[in-house]
Amino acid sequence: MSHRRITAVALGSALAASLALPASAAAASENRLGNRSLAAVLTSDGNTFDRNWNDYDIVTEAVLAVIANDSDGNSPVRLLADGSVALTAFVPSDLAFRNLVQSLTGKRLDTEQKVFAAAAGLGLETVEAVLLYHVIPGATITKAMAVKANGANLTTALGSTVGVRVYNRAVPVIELRDKDMNAANAFVNPFATDLNKGNRQIAHGITAVLRPVDL
Repeated sequence: MSHRRITAVALGSALAASLALPASAAAASENRLGNRSLAAVLTSDGNTFDRNWNDYDIVTEAVLAVIANDSDGNSPVRLLADGSVALTAFVPSDLAFRNLVQSLTGKRLDTEQKVFAAAAGLGLETVEAVLLYHVIPGATITKAMAVKANGANLTTALGSTVGVRVYNRAVPVIELRDKDMNAANAFVNPFATDLNKGNRQIAHGITAVLRPVDL
């Protein structure tokens, strides 16, 4: 078994414990899942910028840019294209990136291309770190699992954690708490959950970009 696979299994067992799930049950569930990757899902709409701020064009382009810049092939972001590796991604909408750029620069940019260029201008190493902070390796966390995870701290592919708070309302509200105490927290979009359901890699849309450091 490869080092990457051993790491994924270990992280999956730890995550199952944090979500109060037996590791054996989590493993059995994973064995029934398909291998369609999140990269395939993200690029399935033609991989172009548009005027819909509620989809995920900017994060898609960020993933592709990091992979294209990864000449030695070692970036963990590549796992998003390997559907055999279980993981969960929280994907910020284009509007989330627009709001991030505005908070950092004070400018409200009017196209997705400009927002992407501004984000890429931070440097691809920074972009890679931010992307990894949105990925939980080793387990496929469905919405049904997430709503039972109040108080959990999820270990990201970057190594630091994201806190989960769940508010039990008519429609459960899932909040993600990052490392920036002064910025508004991200929420899972209830209309964009379980993207790529039935596969080892799953994603949930979120309303803000998670920040791995206090800005």
